[in-house]
Order: sequence, then structure tokens, then C-alpha cells
Amino acid sequence: MDRIKMTEEALETASLETDNKLINHFPGRVVRKDLTKLLKIGHNVPIYVLEYLLGSYCADDDEDVIQEGVQMVKNILSQNYVRPDEAERIKSRIRETGYYTVIDKITVRLNEKRDVYEASFSNLGLINIEIDSDYVIKYDKLLGGGIWCMIKMEYSTESAASPFIISSLKPIQIPNMNIQEILEARRYFTKEEWIDVLLRSVGMEPTQLSTPVKWHMLERLVPLVENNYNLCELGPRSTGKSHVYKEISPNSILISGGQTTVANLFYNMSTRQIGLVGLWDVVAFDEVAGIHFKDKDGIQILKDYMASGSFARGKEQKNANSSIVFVGNVNQSIDSLLKTSHLFSPFPDAMNSDTAFFDRMHYYLPGWEVPKFRPEHFTDRYGFIVDYIAEFFREMRKRSYSDHITRFFRLGNNLNQRDVIAVKKTFSGLMKLLYPDENLTKEEAQEILEYALVGRRRVKEQLKKIGGIEFFDVNFSYIDNENLKETFVPVPESGGSKIIPAGITKPGEAYAVAATESGKIGIYKFEVQIVSGSGKYERSGTGLNSQAKESIKTAFNFFRANAKSISQSISVKEKDYFLHVQDLYGVGMSEELVLAAFISLCSGAIERSLQEQTTILGSMTIGGSVGVLENLAGLLQVCLDAGAKRVLIPIASAGKIATVPPDLFSKFQISFYEDPIDAVYKSMALI
Repeated sequence: MDRIKMTEEALETASLETDNKLINHFPGRVVRKDLTKLLKIGHNVPIYVLEYLLGSYCADDDEDVIQEGVQMVKNILSQNYVRPDEAERIKSRIRETGYYTVIDKITVRLNEKRDVYEASFSNLGLINIEIDSDYVIKYDKLLGGGIWCMIKMEYSTESAASPFIISSLKPIQIPNMNIQEILEARRYFTKEEWIDVLLRSVGMEPTQLSTPVKWHMLERLVPLVENNYNLCELGPRSTGKSHVYKEISPNSILISGGQTTVANLFYNMSTRQIGLVGLWDVVAFDEVAGIHFKDKDGIQILKDYMASGSFARGKEQKNANSSIVFVGNVNQSIDSLLKTSHLFSPFPDAMNSDTAFFDRMHYYLPGWEVPKFRPEHFTDRYGFIVDYIAEFFREMRKRSYSDHITRFFRLGNNLNQRDVIAVKKTFSGLMKLLYPDENLTKEEAQEILEYALVGRRRVKEQLKKIGGIEFFDVNFSYIDNENLKETFVPVPESGGSKIIPAGITKPGEAYAVAATESGKIGIYKFEVQIVSGSGKYERSGTGLNSQAKESIKTAFNFFRANAKSISQSISVKEKDYFLHVQDLYGVGMSEELVLAAFISLCSGAIERSLQEQTTILGSMTIGGSVGVLENLAGLLQVCLDAGAKRVLIPIASAGKIATVPPDLFSKFQISFYEDPIDAVYKSMALI
């Protein structure tokens, strides 16, 4: 109990220190988040407007000053905020009194025919109101989507264009962003303190979140700082998946229900106006199960845009920088989903088997690892005004930090070009958030890189389930530039060390455990794809290992010569066989893979699965001779760690059983085989 109390006191002290740093280094840019919650309940104004006012009047740690500021903000909102249903009453008041101060969103455009700037009022409904060019020059964001302002209005019938006149204007959003403020002040915060600042700025309390969850919260922000970033998050309800895109940034839009049109999302050919992807930094689809395009070519255009950041409409090629986010609910347990389907299955039928679509995803965020939010998950401490941090996010979109990976590491050979792009984009986005001043250590870069690799590998693992042999390269790794050490990055939900899954596998799928030339023991997964053809045989996954290549070639030749001994139905001349072998432990290829490759080919050819959780030990020669196993105990230990329940062992190695500890040997159902044909029959229980 005392230890818990000490921990809580330490957290409180650390939080107070972070609050003080924020107030000192960012005066007028921070707000106490409990005040936002307090005022939001009674005033239906955007959070970023509310927090700007609070930051202006309540950016202090003196409680009396804060309470005075809160009252001031309440008075301003109640007296000056224009509700759309009160627009006519406010316009009447301006006319009758001659002047009145309003809070509204102002958007400005240049009327080149009259050579004047004209303003439009969002809630008041006024349009084409002349505005002094000095305001436009000083607050250029007026031209780029508009900003919320406090405007002193006057009324004069002598005005030629409109009796409504803008007498003075003061933004109540951040009108301009000086990015140097953050870049220079970042050095005063540790990594942990800066993460806490970012999370509190979006309303979350970091002391209530585990480290992995904190990283997931940061990953949700990456689309806001990285151009053309494609993110998918599926998980349980009430985990805040859409909160960031709906409430935090004025630069993102959430499409509720997922229904849209090509004209709305991309380009309206009749009005010649660009759609949402050209107007917003992030377009988020809520409830992916409901995504539906009224146009037949909608999904194809979306795929093209996700791949290249451009799309064709009519004779024109258009470019845009908007990131695409997909959020939705998973209605069953992840274990059940992985056994029966894949993690993209909540998408609608038109998408959920489209590997080309999902291959465009840069990151799959595991929403099931985020807790359901309760009141204690929302912060009462200081954070940046959301409009300020939203402008910081927008400014960071102009930069790229992906080249910082190569300062310390290079990516492994299993990553193709799309994988590399995805990992680099995630790395760049997270670095912009955590180290905007570009000052990070090798260990900090490694932490970001591993997180980026996991999310992209999660995408590839699902593509492999959907598309088969085309997506076998999932064993992602990175290599240290200094010592050339290669590190492989697993995906948690793939089963951890239990590589051999429970349940019946697909025909052609087989697992073997074998030793490499260096003595290391690896586990190898074989998968085969068979299509109509002319007897062609191809292999993949062996890399540059000539002995492994020779092993697979031997298996093909033996299969060609002995297929009819397995089944008369096997055709070796009218089918093409594609065999992929994967080194699951990353220890290198073994030359002892001939038998396992042969069994995999037979299983695929007769379309019969191996018995559940079977592992193959032993190899063979081109003549069909089976040798004696070395280090049987070591091989069986790896089988156990990998999740095997049934093991095939050559009868010639029966004498080695005495070298195996009884408690280890008792973990398996052992099947002895005399020759390769016998091994095939016993692996599939054909006899």
C-alpha cells in the first residue's frame, strides 16, 4: 500500500513538473483540460475555439486567476457567439444599435473583378462583406479555409456593397504558426514528458495508460503529420478510434457511416471542384463495414489514390495530400477471427478479399490493445490548445524525416518496395511527433522503427492469409549499420512462440524442424500453390543459399518421379507447382528440407491437409534414402516450443530416443516412417 502511495506521489510530482515546463515555455499556448470539459457541456462551439479562449484567459496556475478567466470566457461565449438559429436576431441587433461584436467563422476570398477581399460568415450567413486587406495579409489563414474570429460589426446604409461593415477583427484560433517555438522548446522536455504532453493535448491522461497504448495513441496522430498516409484501426467499441479525427483537429473530417461518392471524395466534374481529399489533411471513414461508393469505379479510384496520391477524372490527373484513415469495430475475439478469417474481414464484401486494396495500408493499428475509455482516462492537467497543436501537425506535413532510418539501420530483404515506403512513412510520422527537432539517438530510432515494422507486418500477415503465395515475405527485419546484426520483428497476435497453429492447415502447408550448416536449429514453413499449366516448377524463399535451392530441386525431381505412387490422380504435366519455404526463426536455410518439401507438394497435389500440428523431422536423397537424425533432443525441444503436437521421425533414428528426456518425449504423438512414401501417408493419415 505504501509503495502504491509513493508511486502515485512520484507520478503527481512528475506531472506538476511537466505542467510547469509547459506554462513557462509555451505561455498562452496551453490550457487546463478539465476547464475544456467544464465549458464544452454548455456551449456547442468547436473545442479548438473554446481552448483558444481558455488559453488566452486561463493560462496560469493561480486558481483565482483561472476562475476569473473561466467567467470571462463564459461571458464572451454567451454574449457574442452566433448560433445559426439566432442569425437574423443578431443581424437585427447590429442594424438597430449600429454596432455589435460577434464570434463566427470567417472565410475570405479575393474578388478579382472588384479588386477587393470579401468575407463570408459561417453562422451569421453574411456573404461578400468587404474586409480590409491588412487583416488578410496579417492572418493569411483567412484565405485557407477560414478561422474563427471575434468581429466588431457596424451598420451603415451609406455603404455601397453591403450595409454590414467589418470594423475590427481578432482571431480566436491560432492565425499563424511559428514552428520554431516548438522546435526550440522541445529540448527542455524528456521523451516521456513530451509523450505525456502530446497525449494530454488530445485529452488523454498518460498515467492511466500502459506504454504500448501510449504508442497506439501517438500512431493515431500520424495521419495528421504525414502526407498521403493510409491507416487502419479495427477494434472494440468505446476505445476512441474516431475521437482524434472528429474533435481534435479542424483539418480532418470524419465520414460517418462510410457512404460517399467519387464526386464528393475526389472531383466533381460538373462543377470542376476538387473533393474532400483536396480540402482536408485527413479523411477518415467511420464504421468500415458500411463503406459504400454509389459509383462502380469508386473503390478503384480510392486504391489508385492510396497508392500514388493522385487520381484521374476525365482528361485530368489530380494530386492531393490527404491521408486516409479507416476505423471500425470488430465484433468477435481476435483469436477467433484469426482462426476463421483475417483481420480485415470487417470491411464490406467488395473490399475484404481485395489484396491490392489492403496492400496500400501503411499501418494496421490493433484497436483491441486499447482499453475501453473510462472517466479516469481523460486528463485534467495542462496540454497544448488543440488548435495550436493542430497547426503544429499541419506544419510538420511539409517535412519528411524518413531518411533518419538510414543513419543507424537498413531494412531486411523480406521488405518489398511498398513495405519500405510504409515503414518509412510511419517512422517519419512518429519522429515528427516525438522528435520534431530531429535530435534522436540510435536507441530512440530503433524504438520507432520496431513499432513501424510491427504495424506493416500485421498488414502483410493478413495479405498472406487472403492472397497466398504472393505475400509470403512477412519475416520483417532490420540490420544495424555498425555491427551488421539482423533483428527480426514478430507480430504479437500471430501466436508468439507457438508458430505451428492449432487446427487443420491448408493443403500443401507443412512445417519442418532442421539444423543449419552452422548447427542452429530452425523451423521452416512450406506452402504450395498449384494452378493449371504445363508442368512448371518454381520455388521461392530460399534466398541465395545454394544448398537449400538444391534441396528443393531434389524434392521436385523426386515428386515428379514418384507422384503416381502417392495417387493416380496427381498430374505432373498439366499443372504448375509453386513452392515457398519460409525460415520462421531467421536462423538461415537448411539443406535438410527435401522430405518436407516433397510432403508439401504431395499434400497440395491431392488436396489433403497434414494432421493437426504435425512437424516433419529428417531428410532424404534423390534416391529416397532417409538418414539418421543428429541431436534429436534439440530438434524435439524446438518442436515443443513451436507448438507441435505430432512429430514424424525416421525409423532409422529410433535408437536416438534414449538421448531424449522422457518428459520431453512424452509431449508428442510420434509417427515413425521407413521411407518418403511412408512419411507422406502417415503425415496425412492415409493409412
